Amino acid sequence: MISKIHSIVPYGFEGKLVEVEGDMNKGLPAFNIVGMANKTINEAKERVRSAIINSGFSFPNKKVTINLAPAELLKDGAYLDLPIALSILVLSGQLLKQDVKNKAFVGELSLNGEIKPVRGVINIVEAAKLAGYTEIFIPEKNLPQAALIDGLNIYGVNNLLDLFRALKNQQTLTSPNQIIPNAKVKKQPRSAPIYDHIIGQDMAKRAMTIAIAGHHNILISGPPGAGKTLLAKAAANLLPDLTPGEMVDITKIYSIAGLSTDEAILKRPFRAPHHSASYISIIGGGPMATPGEISLAHKGVLFLDEIPEFPRIVLESLRQPLEDKKITISRTNRKSTYPADFMLVATMNPCPCGYLGDPSHECKCTEIQIQNYQKKLSGPLFDRIDMCISVNKVKNQILSQNIPNSDREHTVVKNTITEAINRQKARYNKDGVFNSSLSSFEVSQKIHLDKKAENLLASASEKLNLSARSYFKTIKVARTIADLDKSEEIKESHLAEALTYRKR
Repeated sequence: MISKIHSIVPYGFEGKLVEVEGDMNKGLPAFNIVGMANKTINEAKERVRSAIINSGFSFPNKKVTINLAPAELLKDGAYLDLPIALSILVLSGQLLKQDVKNKAFVGELSLNGEIKPVRGVINIVEAAKLAGYTEIFIPEKNLPQAALIDGLNIYGVNNLLDLFRALKNQQTLTSPNQIIPNAKVKKQPRSAPIYDHIIGQDMAKRAMTIAIAGHHNILISGPPGAGKTLLAKAAANLLPDLTPGEMVDITKIYSIAGLSTDEAILKRPFRAPHHSASYISIIGGGPMATPGEISLAHKGVLFLDEIPEFPRIVLESLRQPLEDKKITISRTNRKSTYPADFMLVATMNPCPCGYLGDPSHECKCTEIQIQNYQKKLSGPLFDRIDMCISVNKVKNQILSQNIPNSDREHTVVKNTITEAINRQKARYNKDGVFNSSLSSFEVSQKIHLDKKAENLLASASEKLNLSARSYFKTIKVARTIADLDKSEEIKESHLAEALTYRKR
């Protein structure tokens, strides 16, 4: 007798279908699992045996063989514990084939039959929907996350016995709507700081507003204590709300990384890795090609504080993701592609001591030290940064002013950014498309400059020796400034301001 249970395992950013085939024959009692299963799945034999017996079922005293098809697909994790147990229950006649027909099952079993949550459940549920399944059974604790996917019936299961009763129509299982009503419109609390808490730095606030409105990469340079990090953290509270599609994509990444198994990600990510972070932790990788910080920052902000302190190999590895908005990680046994559409916010000091150009402190660095420090950021990487600004320390007389108790400035700026993003959405007729994401061809087709702006751009590109990439980035920044100014056309003043953000 052959049994067949359908399941799905996460594989990179997607999910792969797996058929758990079971066979039972006469012979010495044995329990074998074949089909490119790693050590975690091989250990499932003991978990499944104990879960079946402790749930009140009988384990067959025969030779049982489980095959995980396709055999060439490397399987990892405890996702297949539940389908393996169901396959044995079908083989032993405790379940009928029609009880599990056209259904998908995923879950890790404990020794007492409890079904534990697994990573990447949203990837699994989405793959089940695309494969045409109408019913999928997952651990109940995974339901809040799985609720982001519509179009199929999702059931949460606590233990093997409850699932058995449900398949026999003796019990009703929990569905997402019963456990998390209105989860998709749940609001996240705002964290400090906000713009109202920052005294001075009006020019830097303006630059950050432009960067957020157009999703532009920005580099902030200035002496220690000027408020560079504070600006970046305050900007995180100005990021636009997630669209449903972006919410699904971000949750998929966090789920497969094991950072969220029971909740949906409802807020744009703000990732701030330390400069000692390794190449793999930033880009992604490892034996199972898991996502790194650049993917965890997808549709949000990647904040690199004191960017010259990061290893050069890490910084240079950002060049392709900044351009392509994705990263492909290749390993011996697998190849995974993750999205990496993040906004880069970086800070740096002007020199090793930090006081170059500061009138209140003398810089003690030599010319060679300054050059070597600034050369840590290569020309090609600078070319991929849309905006560069310099900030100075705020005078103590200004700092002594009381910090406003209201959030008036934050509210005004947030509304202005939202309006600018809505103009971009209407112009490009698509959610999540910002001015910064346009290709050079799309810039020439969808962005228009008035005559004075065209003349200024032609003159400036020659004098500043702008590369082709910098040329189009300047236009895209100017388009964002025009959106904030509620202008349909890029004017000379918009382009002039955009040029001030190009590094000389």
